[in-house]
Amino acid sequence: MKNVALHNLGCKTNAYEMDIMQQMLEERGYHIVPFDQIADIYIINTCTVTNIADRKSRQMLHRAKAKNPDAVVVAVGCYVQTDQEGIKKDDAIDLAIGNNRKKDLVELLEACLAQRETQGGRSAGCDKTLQGTSILDIAHAAEYEEMTLEHTAEHTRAYIKIQDGCNQFCSYCIIPYARGRVRSRKQEDILREIEGLVQNGYREIVLTGIHISSYGIDLENRAEHYQGQDYLIRLVEKIQEIPGLERIRLGSLEPRIITGETAARLAALSKVCPHFHLSLQSGCDETLKRMNRHYSVSEYCECVEHLRNVYPHPAITTDVIVGFPGETEEEFAKTREYLEQLRLYEMHIFKYSMRRGTRAAAMKDQVPDQVKAARSDLLLELESRLSREFRAYYVGKEVEVLYEESKEIAGKTYYVGHTREYVKVARQTREDMTGKLCKEKIINFLTEDILLACPVEFFSEIR
Repeated sequence: MKNVALHNLGCKTNAYEMDIMQQMLEERGYHIVPFDQIADIYIINTCTVTNIADRKSRQMLHRAKAKNPDAVVVAVGCYVQTDQEGIKKDDAIDLAIGNNRKKDLVELLEACLAQRETQGGRSAGCDKTLQGTSILDIAHAAEYEEMTLEHTAEHTRAYIKIQDGCNQFCSYCIIPYARGRVRSRKQEDILREIEGLVQNGYREIVLTGIHISSYGIDLENRAEHYQGQDYLIRLVEKIQEIPGLERIRLGSLEPRIITGETAARLAALSKVCPHFHLSLQSGCDETLKRMNRHYSVSEYCECVEHLRNVYPHPAITTDVIVGFPGETEEEFAKTREYLEQLRLYEMHIFKYSMRRGTRAAAMKDQVPDQVKAARSDLLLELESRLSREFRAYYVGKEVEVLYEESKEIAGKTYYVGHTREYVKVARQTREDMTGKLCKEKIINFLTEDILLACPVEFFSEIR
């Protein structure tokens, strides 16, 4: 039995795939240990969405090799796809596996281990040119790489990958080159996976992928043909019917998918949580055009209003890039004013990161780093204030909380979970609340980002 340490970087799709890889390794008899321990094998699921993500990927790979020079260090995923030459030259990496060969992780790993033995034992390297690392391989991949998850490290919530790839080619984004074109998973495989997870005790699922709004556009031989967002909505309506499942969350959505009809259909599904991530990127039309985003700020606002018309207080979150090439002070001011007016729940603020091979990298008027940092600080301050205002709405109200884990906060034991709007809530108790869905009354803020639930005497378990 060999010890394997795993480390995941990046998005929820990567997290799902890491769970699958861990599951495959355990089924084959490998022993999973924490990443900070000495292991025989280190597997890093890499990310390449920004230059910082690339750097973190390299750092974790080098940290693993430094911890045990005799270990097999495996680089998996997006960074492998986008820096072929760097991977080949990096002596810290023994095995590289591309995005379209993750399902073959164990077989590729064992071939590497066998090759090591043939070449003279633990100090010998592996062949890093194994199939699956070529950018052409992923670009021409035509079918979804099917893998089925049965359990995760979390006890109440599971991520469900429904598609891979992206056809949007935003001018700043390297991901279509790392993940390829849209490949949708078969509906029957998704439903079977969720049913199995529910039988294993999971009460909430999160639909994830690289661009889930594109789900279904590539599927052939359909008995019925739907238009646009119908592929995704019809899938959600099927998931709603699964007995024992309590909550459905949607991953990041293209804003254009939210029409008045779509919002109404989602609101009619009792298990769908009113928590939506609509990626904005900029509050300025001129900047959006340079980004190759296919909507205007007014159209985005309409999407937000559609959700607010059908839900009493929906949690709407977004991504914003500051310092995109050519962004002037006037354009940034438009974005800041627009976000102030939108009053969203959370905003993830990113400083533009130049990605070699994208159109934005060749654009003129690149914004200096110090200007990006100053603009980021201003939006982070705005985000903190708006997020607290959103949470304050629930003080004094009753909410439904799905409890997930125990935490020590200021020397006291609390159980922490989330509302349907993904607001974090804690109640002081030593009872095991894992997986319990409860009706709670919110007293006040416990910390800056956690609300405090009512005392035990007001507690009532729903299910």
